[in-house]
Amino acid sequence: MSRTTLFRRLLQQRHLTTYEAFAAQFVRAGAKLAELDRDPRLASLRVSSRQFDRWLGGELRKLPRPDTCRVLEYLLGRPAAELFAVAAAGEAGPVAPSPLPARVTDAAATASPVPLPARGEDDDPLAIVTRARQLTVSNADDATLAFISSSLEEITDHYEQDGPLVLRRQARKIRRLAHTLLDGRQPPRVRHELFRLTARASGLLGYMAVNVGDFELAEAYCTEALELSQEIGDLDTELWASGTLSFALYYAGAYDRADARAAAAVERGPRSAQSIRLLVNGRARALARTGDRRATERAIGQALDLSDRHDVPVGLTPCISFAPYGRARTLANAVTARVSLHDTAKALSDADRIDDLVEHSDSAWSRALVRLDVSTAMLRQRTPDLDHAMALGREAISLCGATPIRSVWQRSSELFEQAGTWGTHPSVGEYGDVLRAWNAQPAVLAMASRARAV
Repeated sequence: MSRTTLFRRLLQQRHLTTYEAFAAQFVRAGAKLAELDRDPRLASLRVSSRQFDRWLGGELRKLPRPDTCRVLEYLLGRPAAELFAVAAAGEAGPVAPSPLPARVTDAAATASPVPLPARGEDDDPLAIVTRARQLTVSNADDATLAFISSSLEEITDHYEQDGPLVLRRQARKIRRLAHTLLDGRQPPRVRHELFRLTARASGLLGYMAVNVGDFELAEAYCTEALELSQEIGDLDTELWASGTLSFALYYAGAYDRADARAAAAVERGPRSAQSIRLLVNGRARALARTGDRRATERAIGQALDLSDRHDVPVGLTPCISFAPYGRARTLANAVTARVSLHDTAKALSDADRIDDLVEHSDSAWSRALVRLDVSTAMLRQRTPDLDHAMALGREAISLCGATPIRSVWQRSSELFEQAGTWGTHPSVGEYGDVLRAWNAQPAVLAMASRARAV
């Protein structure tokens, strides 16, 4: 004989008395609860038609299995023990009222009972608790955030050995993962960190785009990095992204815009260690290309003063690192600026100061770029040292091997143009042969074609 349980009454109210309608709602509730409780087993639970018929008829000797009870309680909003108890006539709620508190005053006991105000649609206790859990649930835990962070660090650590052509794919995957997670739900702390990591992944891709000569793509990635970092007030990443955008504008030949971008960022964080890079890599080099000697020297001086204030490392920090520029990295950029100003004596003096640090660094690109700057300065001396300059140029090209970057390609090409005055000299011819062979590589050819399109 069937019994009218609370389960049956609730299903009648919700028009779920057919097996198909109930089973669909049960599966949906199981999937949602699996996500909330991070328990994937719940999503695989199913109810057979025979089980459903027994539940609807009240023919239970004991409650369903615990996991099934959890889904039923989530779906119907009542404890399983109440669901399968016999319901009072006309009732779809708990059978017995809650008892009064044990201690009441005589006045309270004799006074006429005051009815509680009726609950509104939003006053369901289970719904309130469930909603709170939904707001704090996250599709990205601390382990996921740590994985993304360490992956970005791995790229910066290996960048100068493997180069952009190898590491772009890894950086794209990390950015794609971060974007996928951002499409989900996280509490504020986790979302803030995801914004920061996504901005940095985009920034790295922007830097790589500069190194392969794709300035339009670099601007897009840097814009994303800027907007995400500004949204969460992450000034370090914002200034780094601005520096990378200035870096892109410099190699695109837009020197005034490169300086303006770096100058605006310095105003945002004049005391930040990130402004060392903005001043020397962004402002000084661009200003030198425009011929503004006084402003160039002022920017170099400000960068060195800021380096002292922050007690930065002495050595050559990785070029793509989010860490502040080390002193050797700053002086290497000063060499580039002074070569552009034709200030040969200062350029060679600065290069000599950092020579040991550069030669013992892991950065083949930095060793190549300093050689190219020094060789250009040697050609501009009153008595040019042609053989030595061309030898340094050949060494610079060989250091890059199969990992070309835009800056090395540009400076090696400019060196050959500078040496054109001595075009018949054997050492210039040898350098030209090495440069042409290097330029024949597919990666360098692609870089050159982009340069012609700018």
